[in-house]
Amino acid sequence: MITVVGSINMDVVTVVDKYPLYGETKIGKSVEMLPGGKGANQAATCGKLGASVALIGCVGNDQAGDLLVQSLKENNVSDALLARTDEASTGTVIVTIDETAENTMIVIKGANERLTKTHIDACEERIKASSVLLVQMEVPHDVVLYAMETAKKHGVYIILDPAPAEGLTLDMVKHADLITPNRQETRHLTGIDVTDEATANEAAKRFEQAGVKSSIIKMAEQGSVLYTEGKAFRIEGIRVNAVSTVGAGDSFAGALAAALDDGATLLEAARFATAVSALKVTRLGAQKGLPTRSELEAFCRERGIPLDVRKNEGGVS
Repeated sequence: MITVVGSINMDVVTVVDKYPLYGETKIGKSVEMLPGGKGANQAATCGKLGASVALIGCVGNDQAGDLLVQSLKENNVSDALLARTDEASTGTVIVTIDETAENTMIVIKGANERLTKTHIDACEERIKASSVLLVQMEVPHDVVLYAMETAKKHGVYIILDPAPAEGLTLDMVKHADLITPNRQETRHLTGIDVTDEATANEAAKRFEQAGVKSSIIKMAEQGSVLYTEGKAFRIEGIRVNAVSTVGAGDSFAGALAAALDDGATLLEAARFATAVSALKVTRLGAQKGLPTRSELEAFCRERGIPLDVRKNEGGVS
């Protein structure tokens, strides 16, 4: 059983050939309103892959909030722990995707800022009963840290996706069992610019010194490096024709949690998550484009990719 603490947003996604220059007007190709938010995306990934998952988050009492809660239910995510507020509108993200499938975002946090430690206290029994707590940084940092402390107290395995990293410091990550930064987040937290396996290992050791035993440092098309128990493992990326990178990191984090909850090893989970995120970027929509387990299995069969993870009892300990 997995519990996710995090953000819930409505993504307004525009697609253009090239980003406009400052002050320039460009004609776009399309616009859609799609469910998003790092917490919701990660929880939806878990749910689509068959895991038992609940999300602790906050939306406004508005139409966007209604639509986002409905999307979570459709993706097999329990909404029992969600809060709603009249004090702010549901979070919104303005996303622009260009011809390279890369994206820029403007985030209006809205109701996500109304999540409090009191909400975490109310959900403590659920956290205690979970095998994995998955968190990111789009809700107030003190609430995320409090959730991690709560999970740590009960021996729950904690995955921290340190995104966005703004305002996050290395001494704040010590409660995590596993951290999953990309290159930019790694540089922000450690000061190390990860350009290859050697610099990834150097950064991983910095995280270890800060108290985080395991890390997966993501290097985009170069794959990732898993560091755990003093050993490093290179995980190759999977080449695909990307449509949108929106939600790629979220699908990776959610897939990691789902695999570990299934009883996979960290290496198996990292390979599984790599396959999930590769398939995700071939589709538009942070939640709409998430694969089911059967779709993932078909994707891996077509490419001859071994899928190491399997349904086991127990999960991580």
